[in-house]
Amino acid sequence: MNAVAKVNENAAKVEMEAPAQPAAAPVAVAPPVEPAPAPKKKRRMGRFFLMLALPAALIIGGGYVWVTGGRYQETENANLQQAKVSIASDTAGRIVQVAISDHQMVKQGDLLFTIDPEPYRIALAQADAAVAAARLNVEQLRAAYSQSMAQEKSASSEVDYAQSQYDRAADLAQKGINAKSSLDEARNDLDKAKQQVAVAQQGIISAKAALGGNPDIETDKHPTVMAALAARDKAAYDLARTTVKAPADGVISQASSFKVGQFVGSGTPLFSLVETDDTWIDANFKETQLTNMKPGQKAEIVVDTYPGKTFEATVKAIGAGTGAEFSLLPAQNATGNWVKVTQRIPVRLELTDPDAKMALRTGMSASVTVDTGIARGFPAIFGHATAGEVAQ
Repeated sequence: MNAVAKVNENAAKVEMEAPAQPAAAPVAVAPPVEPAPAPKKKRRMGRFFLMLALPAALIIGGGYVWVTGGRYQETENANLQQAKVSIASDTAGRIVQVAISDHQMVKQGDLLFTIDPEPYRIALAQADAAVAAARLNVEQLRAAYSQSMAQEKSASSEVDYAQSQYDRAADLAQKGINAKSSLDEARNDLDKAKQQVAVAQQGIISAKAALGGNPDIETDKHPTVMAALAARDKAAYDLARTTVKAPADGVISQASSFKVGQFVGSGTPLFSLVETDDTWIDANFKETQLTNMKPGQKAEIVVDTYPGKTFEATVKAIGAGTGAEFSLLPAQNATGNWVKVTQRIPVRLELTDPDAKMALRTGMSASVTVDTGIARGFPAIFGHATAGEVAQ
């Protein structure tokens, strides 16, 4: 302990004997700048207005959306439809040519298939012969009428001659020159002549009736010839129907089993033609969406096949009733557990873009948006004014 104390004492003595160091010059320090006091009242007012602006914007925006809403009615329950025509033959026969295949595009007037025309050519030749025979028969009837007229004229001359002979015989018999038998013979000849006139007149009536009551009738106007001409036209029509052509532009469907050599009957459906020129959309809207919907309003169609493309359309008609009303077994709501369900009514829309019809196919799903022109809040506020009228 004494050694340690002694060491400390020597160290302190050395420190006291060391020369003093010069003091450092003092450094000038700038006084701190105090910030200006902020206007607390103005900051609070800004925060207050900011807090009010957000709810006010939400209320105004929501109110505007509600008031102007309801103008556009939308549904995804819609399908594109095209007319489907069942192709059948008007005549029976065996197929000798098929010019189409399944899913083939055809134009109106394109050849579809041909039935063996030979039996119908033979029938047409027979009909032509029947027409010629009917015309010949009319000429024969006209000749018979002329013959009856000549016979009636000849019989009338015989009556005049027999009458003169009878008058002479009667005069001679009265004078006692001629015998009574001669008078009887003259009377008999006069009666025969009169009967011949009656027979000739009946022949004229019969020949005139055979000519349709008009001796000067045109040959082709005679009923017999007209019937033959009608039969001939029917045979020509049947021959022309052996070549079946497309009734409209479209796509052939269900024709995979239609082949050459097949025998078809008259009126039997063979395959279908989907007409691409006759395209419409059947959209099933809820009954609550039809309040302001009517024919003629504009609409936009988006088909699922072309999600980025919009097709223009027009409301053509609104269905006569809900789908349940036209179902095979309509729903009966007479039970006590009835629950109200919003019904859907079909609305037909017609595409106004002719180029779009070629790209669409029947049965495609679509989304429909109809512009009714009347927003939700306008009828009550502005007296049924449309949104466009209010904007003006």
